[in-house]
Amino acid sequence: MSLETIVNVESVSKSFTGIAGDELRVLDAVDLDLRAGEIVALLGRSGSGKSTLLRTIAGLIAPSSGTVRYRGQVINGANPGTAMVFQSFALMPWLTVQDNVELGLAARAVPRAQRRDQALKAIDLIGLDGFESAYPKELSGGMRQRVGFARALVLEPDLLLMDEPFSALDVLTAENLRTELMSLWTSGTFPTKGICIVTHNIEEAVLLADRVIVLGANPGHIRAEVQIDIDRPRDRRAPGFVELVDQLYDLLTGREPDVHVPEPTDATPTARPLPTASVGGLAGLVEIVNAKGGHVDLPEIAADLNFEIDDLLPLVDAATMLDFVHVAGADLTLTDLGTRFTTADIQDSKKIFAEQVRHRAPLVRTICTALASSAGGSLRASFFLDLLRRGFSPADARQQLDTAIDWGRYAELFDYDTDTDHITADADADADTDVVGVR
Repeated sequence: MSLETIVNVESVSKSFTGIAGDELRVLDAVDLDLRAGEIVALLGRSGSGKSTLLRTIAGLIAPSSGTVRYRGQVINGANPGTAMVFQSFALMPWLTVQDNVELGLAARAVPRAQRRDQALKAIDLIGLDGFESAYPKELSGGMRQRVGFARALVLEPDLLLMDEPFSALDVLTAENLRTELMSLWTSGTFPTKGICIVTHNIEEAVLLADRVIVLGANPGHIRAEVQIDIDRPRDRRAPGFVELVDQLYDLLTGREPDVHVPEPTDATPTARPLPTASVGGLAGLVEIVNAKGGHVDLPEIAADLNFEIDDLLPLVDAATMLDFVHVAGADLTLTDLGTRFTTADIQDSKKIFAEQVRHRAPLVRTICTALASSAGGSLRASFFLDLLRRGFSPADARQQLDTAIDWGRYAELFDYDTDTDHITADADADADTDVVGVR
């Protein structure tokens, strides 16, 4: 059965201007239809442009190229058929619950009496009865997010857009809200025709969605579309559910077909960015894999550690970059080198780490090479920041350098003086740190 299209995204790309005047592309040639009667989840890692795409659909951000259409009409401003629920609640602290819910109606010049009636119905629908006169500071996080839902639903939009609406909540509150949302959706009384939700939580995507759009990163693009053909309510323990979770983990951790990714030993710092992972974090992951016999299932370890995908995958990426673990689908396996790294005494472990980051962490390798070529083995950190800003946003460039400094300091390859903003090679960094079998 063909469903009516509410929003059509056609060849949408979005770029921002970097600090050096260069183009930073966030989305690249995205095509997507959002249809009545379905929930679509946008799933991807940090940097995949999920929230940018959602805001483009809402008309809050204009595409650099391509078009967004609402029921066939090109959008050149706020999309009149959508309403959004934000991760941060975004409530006006000086307004009561009812006043917050009425905000969108007031912006549409709806008469006061009608605003009041519609707001009270939405408040009742979302389970906020009795809190109409309360202020946000009097509410728990879950109740504040209910206000966010009511404020969006009172507009009765064709399409409800949700940007990680449960990620700021504790686990039990988030689960309760998801369950209630699904009950409303399946009851036939939900005042919207479709939902599009941004998430980085794989299980959440499988629990809620009819379709999951998996986004690749740098720049954001559609990597895959996965249909979720499971009856509601959905059981996390059902074999079909588990298979879909594994499939999505595979898509998020595996390499894309026909996309060449250079090996860490050959890559530039922009071609293989450093994962946002501390030494302690990646070492802890390697220790956990070793403690579990050297082989773990990614969804299982994520559940055990109560991690979201954006928490876990950078650690996995870091351990993979340094050749401490191998990833195949949703399975994580410790390498022989990873075993030696995590079982050695502290000094031998640091030597192994130093050798790996010096050869397999592209930005650390670049810093070491530059320092070796400089007078006195010292360079300003701003020199590397300027280079990084040609391929990263200012915030990402800073994050890349901070990670490299963290890794380089631990490896005793170089040090950083915050007072002088200088990175200086360690006096013993050129000494032979090779460990038999390393690399």
